[in-house]
Amino acid sequence: MYDVAARERIHELDAVRGFALCGILVVDIWQITDMTATVPSGGAMDPVRHVLSVVVEERFFPIFSFLFGLSFALFLDGAAERTARPRVVLARKLVALGALGLVHQLFQPGEALLPYAVVGLVILLPASALPSWLVLVAGLVGTVGVALTLGGGLALVPGLFLLGSAAERFGLVDVLRGRTWPIAAVFVIAVPAAIATAVWQWRTPYLELWTSSIEPIAGLLGAVAYATGLLLVLRTGFGEVLTEVLEPMGRMALTNYVSATVLILLAEERLHLGGTTRYPALLGLAAAILVLQAFVSYLWMHWLRYGPLEWVWRCVTWWRIVPIREPEPEGVASIGLPRR
Repeated sequence: MYDVAARERIHELDAVRGFALCGILVVDIWQITDMTATVPSGGAMDPVRHVLSVVVEERFFPIFSFLFGLSFALFLDGAAERTARPRVVLARKLVALGALGLVHQLFQPGEALLPYAVVGLVILLPASALPSWLVLVAGLVGTVGVALTLGGGLALVPGLFLLGSAAERFGLVDVLRGRTWPIAAVFVIAVPAAIATAVWQWRTPYLELWTSSIEPIAGLLGAVAYATGLLLVLRTGFGEVLTEVLEPMGRMALTNYVSATVLILLAEERLHLGGTTRYPALLGLAAAILVLQAFVSYLWMHWLRYGPLEWVWRCVTWWRIVPIREPEPEGVASIGLPRR
């Protein structure tokens, strides 16, 4: 377990979470609008979609899921210092997330909030009582094993949640705070593996991807390469500027994820992307949404402590009105938002 100081907000993780939201948005747009992946003649994959599938698809969702599991463990540690029944508080938090997910499902079938809540209640909550080594083994089996047999997407969530929880238990927080070489070592190993599997995925015919494990494996390796690469960049002079942009977006992850659905649906009324392969227009829409969310997130978090949905979620979790401006007592963390 970590002391209070170790559970202070980790700005790098907020920035990585914001970065993951950027990639998730691109995939969400073509899923929500039901764009087609293949050109009308011949059934070949649209060239731009092909590039996006190799660069974006299955690469960012694993990062977000892993961080959810890690923040789950941080929250439980902090809640244990504040209440005698931390798992009850955590269960209430997950139930509230599931309720929001049910509403969100009406507008974005296949969204992640409801599955996250269910997996959190069914797998993460019971696993919090298991030894750390067992959680790690279960996470590895649930991630790699599922990717090799069942494919990617939401099927990877239980394993990634467990891996994130195990990472917090084994001290990933300390690694991020003080040392760069472990991150660099993982990056050096992950990059060639990610490139090799991405090339393999690129050369695999579109229809064969449905029955192949190459896409989820390439996605996981790409996620590791992206996350560690970004962490290294964040430790440079340019990284300070990048953190200023991405961190507020990550701190408002729930608000940005849900509001993106609203913005996509509003834009679709004019763009009519459904059933088309107008992926350049998709990229333009994604850029516009991200610029807007980055601007609003920066202003909001400059004045307030939580995003709007994050604040409501926290109030329901603790079953009281939480100050949105003033710091809370030490020792309280949050899922998705480790406290400052």
